[in-house]
Amino acid sequence: MCEPNVVGDWQEYDEHAGLRVRVHRLEQAEPPRGRDDAAEGLTYFSLRVTVENRGTRHFGIHLEDGQIDVRIGPDGESAFIDWRNSQFIEGYDVHPLRRATAVLFAAGPEAALAQIDVQVQLRVDEEWAGRRLWVGGAGLHEAEGTHTGPGCGVAHQVSNFLRDQAEEGTA
Repeated sequence: MCEPNVVGDWQEYDEHAGLRVRVHRLEQAEPPRGRDDAAEGLTYFSLRVTVENRGTRHFGIHLEDGQIDVRIGPDGESAFIDWRNSQFIEGYDVHPLRRATAVLFAAGPEAALAQIDVQVQLRVDEEWAGRRLWVGGAGLHEAEGTHTGPGCGVAHQVSNFLRDQAEEGTA
């Protein structure tokens, strides 16, 4: 993990040709089966982790609880993960030109949701792939020229960093 991705960016796995993953659709959302009592006073949000196979062979994918870590706020405190409402990818074969998506519901203090870090460690064909990190904030909109909302500073900082790194690599 050399540098973080902005929520919405695809990250390819060099060790698994054609396989890529992204964290996207980070937004405030209530869980479908009701709130967990342990989340009393916290604000819920959801995110999706999509695995896509652009290669020529299928991959057996596992993305279960414990393989997605969500940290919130400037101190990187752990978010409350609502395992009951979340949907994971458990032993699924992703064939060429196909996708599989996990949906995660989490909660935290509303003030801390401006900065959300999501780390994913995918298991592919019973082997652990490298960890990947995405940064964003609840209320941010992906793939827009200008970001608005409480976490726009983080998204702009990461975008600028990645753009500067890319320019340095071509110069």
